[in-house]
Amino acid sequence: MDEVAELTERIWRTDAPSMLGALSRRLGDFDQAEEALSEAIAEALKRWPGEGVPSSPAGWLVTTGWRKAIDRLRRDAAGREKAARAALEPSPEPGVDDRLAMIFACCHPDLPEPARVALTLYAAGGLTTAEIAAAFLVPLPTMAQRLSRAKRLLRERGIGFEPPQPHEYADRLPAVLAVVYLVFNEGYLSSGPSAQRQELAREGVELARQLAELLPREPEVAGLAALAELQQARVAARFDAQDRIVLLEQQDRRLWDRPAIQRAVLRLREAVRLGQPGPYQTRAGIAAIHAVASSFEDTDWAGVRALYDRLYVLDPSPVVLLNRAVATRYAVGPGAALDEVDALGDRLSGYHRWHAARADLLAALDRSGEALASAQRALELAANPAERALMERRVAELAG
Repeated sequence: MDEVAELTERIWRTDAPSMLGALSRRLGDFDQAEEALSEAIAEALKRWPGEGVPSSPAGWLVTTGWRKAIDRLRRDAAGREKAARAALEPSPEPGVDDRLAMIFACCHPDLPEPARVALTLYAAGGLTTAEIAAAFLVPLPTMAQRLSRAKRLLRERGIGFEPPQPHEYADRLPAVLAVVYLVFNEGYLSSGPSAQRQELAREGVELARQLAELLPREPEVAGLAALAELQQARVAARFDAQDRIVLLEQQDRRLWDRPAIQRAVLRLREAVRLGQPGPYQTRAGIAAIHAVASSFEDTDWAGVRALYDRLYVLDPSPVVLLNRAVATRYAVGPGAALDEVDALGDRLSGYHRWHAARADLLAALDRSGEALASAQRALELAANPAERALMERRVAELAG
């Protein structure tokens, strides 16, 4: 029984998008599809231990769920006509189009961002409500309400579950990529090394890979997948034995996953050959320069700086310019970098990383008193526990 339970859980994690997509497309309702699939899983837990696991477990679950849904519609007076029509149709077969349709539905731009993220992790990532709540550090009832609201919005706004047509990608793909990137960043950049946060980062990588497989001719999808893979390949070196952040210049590069880096670089090269540059490919290019460098000192800082210039054209954000200033420090010098950082003060003075970068540059210029004041301000603004601990250490170093 335990083996069957583990199997159904694994199937849910890997095939939830295609199974839910197939049933939602036919039923026109996410809640009905979810309920039907839940009943099918309960049926599997009863029957598979004695009868054995079918050759296509996901297909069996969808077929059983389809029958359960028809039976429920027949019991509902308002749904009998729909049940009669549905009974004439063959049971759906989950496939690639259903997986793609579910991801696009969950990331629909009409949904608020928190709803998109929660629903994507649940329906497209296969995480449970409890796992999502733990990953985002919110109470379980809060996340349950967020998911219920997201599903209700799907129904109220008539968001369908048909796979998008290629001509629709330009309008809808940016929202999908933004959600997947947010999922990955939430686990990788904004967190400590807790199991839940690591799982969130892994889900971001997996979602990006799935999209790259589903949309092989979309270079920005491949760029996002490469970016997530390159960042994740360095994860083993990001925290020390005391769970403290280790900065890039201090990381033990022997812990980096070199085969994963090579695969990601190859994926990025293939995307670039398509000749459609975009921000995710550019960010992946920056990550690739860092990943292939033999040491921090041997990094191609001029190349990093040039890519940030390209990225700013595609994404004119002051944070991009802040990151460019870090590259300027090593490509040109700390004085030039400080000028760039100071020029962003009117836009980033409430951002803790602006103050942290300024502290490092002032310290490099032997302006220790100003550096300490900037580090203290960065500590005041930092919210993430791991980043607060990092700034506490930096303040102590500068004070000493």
